[in-house]
Amino acid sequence: MEEQKKVLCVGLVCLDIINVVDKYPEEDSDSRCLSQRWQRGGNASNSCTVLSLLGASCAFMGSLAAGPVADFIVEDFQKFGIDMSLVSEHAQCTSPASVVISNIRTGSRTILHTNRDLPDVTAEDFSRVDLHQFQWIHWEGRNVDEQVKMIQQVKMYNSKLPQQQRITISVEIEKTRQPLYQLFPYGDVVFVSKDVARHFGFQSAEAALKGLYNRVKKGAILICAWAEKGADALGPDGLHIHSDAFPPESLVDTLGAGDTFNAGVIYTLSNGGSLQDALTFGCQVAGAKCGFHGYDGISRLKN
Repeated sequence: MEEQKKVLCVGLVCLDIINVVDKYPEEDSDSRCLSQRWQRGGNASNSCTVLSLLGASCAFMGSLAAGPVADFIVEDFQKFGIDMSLVSEHAQCTSPASVVISNIRTGSRTILHTNRDLPDVTAEDFSRVDLHQFQWIHWEGRNVDEQVKMIQQVKMYNSKLPQQQRITISVEIEKTRQPLYQLFPYGDVVFVSKDVARHFGFQSAEAALKGLYNRVKKGAILICAWAEKGADALGPDGLHIHSDAFPPESLVDTLGAGDTFNAGVIYTLSNGGSLQDALTFGCQVAGAKCGFHGYDGISRLKN
C-alpha cells in the first residue's frame, strides 16, 4: 500500500511572544503579566501544528532566518513531527516576531507583528518540490504573484493525472489587502475571513458566500467562519451549509482559532469527509482550542 500522502501548508512561521493578562493594559502604564511564553506562530505554521495533532502527515514550506529564534522554531516543528525539509533558510535575515497580548477575561488577542527583511518563498523555490508526496496543498495568502505561479505549477501537475490522484488546492484570504483577492479563482477550497467579508460590505457569513461565490472557479467550495456565529460554506451544488460554533466553557485563548478551524476542515475533507462534517469538525476543534492555551489539548479531539 502506498504511504499516506502529506498535507503541505505554505506561508509564514514566526515567533509569538504571548503575554497573558487579566485586563488589557492602559497606554503608558506598567502592569504585570499572569504569564509569558514563546510559541511558534504564523497561520500556515499553526495549521501544520493542528493537522499533526489530529494525526495527519504534514509539511511546512516557508522562510526561516538564522539564530536562537530560528533554533527554537526548528525544535518546535520537530517536536510535532512536522516535515520541514522545504523550509528556505536566509542566514542574514531577522526572524519575524509577534508580541501578543492575550486577555484571559475576554479571550481577545491583540497582535503587534514585525517582519523586517525575511523574504517569502518563491515560485522558483516551489519548482524544486516533489509534488508526488502531497495530497493537499494549502496557501496562506501572502506574496500573491509568486503564490499564483506556484498554484499554476500544481495545476499543470494535476492536468496529467486522473481526478482521484490530483492534489487539492486550498487558499486562505485573511487580510484586507487588495492583491490577495487575486487568489479567489485559484482554490478548490477557498477560506475567506470575516474581516475580508466585512470589507466587501457583508454582515454575515451567508451573505458573504452568496456575494463572493462568483469570484471562485467553477466547482470550488467557499468557506467563511464568523467567530461565535459558527461557519458557513457554499459548494458547487449551490447548497448553503452551516455549522454553529462550539464555544468552550470559558474563553481562554483565541490566538490561532482561525488556523485551527482551517486545519480541522482540511483534515476532514482530505480524509474523504463531507463538507458538513468538515465544517462542523472545524468549528468543534476551533471552539475547543479557545478553551486552553496553545494547541496541545487538540490531540484529544481526533475525528
